[in-house]
Amino acid sequence: MVQILKIAVLGSTRGTDLQAIIDAIETGKLTDVEISVVISNKEEAYILERASQHDIPAMFISGKDKTREEFDQEVMKILDDKGVGLVLLIGYMRFISKPFVDKWKNKVMNVHPSLLPKYAGGMDKGVHETVLIAGEKETGCTIHFVDEGADTGPIIIQKVCQIELDETVDTLKAKVQKLEGEAFIEAIGLFRDGKIEVKEDKVVIK
Repeated sequence: MVQILKIAVLGSTRGTDLQAIIDAIETGKLTDVEISVVISNKEEAYILERASQHDIPAMFISGKDKTREEFDQEVMKILDDKGVGLVLLIGYMRFISKPFVDKWKNKVMNVHPSLLPKYAGGMDKGVHETVLIAGEKETGCTIHFVDEGADTGPIIIQKVCQIELDETVDTLKAKVQKLEGEAFIEAIGLFRDGKIEVKEDKVVIK
């Protein structure tokens, strides 16, 4: 019997990358994978609506009057109850706590809109703006496992795109976002197939 990889997505924004993953599952490009739950700390985040449109359980958890650890305990209980094997952070505007990182070591993937370690710590359009100001000729995205630092975990996949002379922040964001979806799909497939190994904080693709 084929083992289905159950995924949870934590997100705070629109969840554009989530759509790419949903499409890949629905078209059969990404097999033996299901999105078991989408969780957000923002009640109005469109990522919850996006999930509901595809009959994926969508849950809002308020962070009000909770420590980071208390919030994460609630999240982890849901992950356990759903039998989740992999967690994706998609536009998630929270740092996860040490107990979460420790329990889910090398099972939480984040996407960053640059070629890490360049421009670590920035977010969304701010990264693209910084890249353009720096006069870079190329940029891209990085999928990495999450550790206790900001954008410092072991790198799984990087996708590269060229920067045109007339590039704007918005055109660059769209270009990189397309790569993000592709990179997530590839990384999920590698994880599902047991092809990712972490040795001395470096990813080895088997």
